[in-house]
Amino acid sequence: MSGVFHGMRISASGLQAERMRLEVSAGNIARSGVTRTSDGRPYRRQVISFTSLLQGAQETGGVRVDAISSDPSPFPRVFRPGHPDADSRGMLELSNVSVPLEMVELGAAARAYEANLVALRTFKELGQRALSIGTRG
Repeated sequence: MSGVFHGMRISASGLQAERMRLEVSAGNIARSGVTRTSDGRPYRRQVISFTSLLQGAQETGGVRVDAISSDPSPFPRVFRPGHPDADSRGMLELSNVSVPLEMVELGAAARAYEANLVALRTFKELGQRALSIGTRG
């Protein structure tokens, strides 16, 4: 029975990590048009990284968010002389968020979340079946 609970913990950690991945991508999309933040620069895309949780030498114990960091890629520049954030030459720095890339991230995170949810439901069902075997006798 402990194997079932172990599997449930692994799936639950995956659910938490993918939920955070969804939140980060959704936040990036929501801020993709921001050309000036508190530091005076456009919004910089945030990226999430995961790390595996190890239990013992080879057995994995799930995953967790390792860090949320800023994407160092350059800001695209466009000529928009009338924009309030444009420089003296009319050049405007835009956020380095690529909405199509974020949509792909959202889709991948949603599929991974669903896979972890299916695994968690399967572990729950296996646990219930194991308990019912013991109560039949």
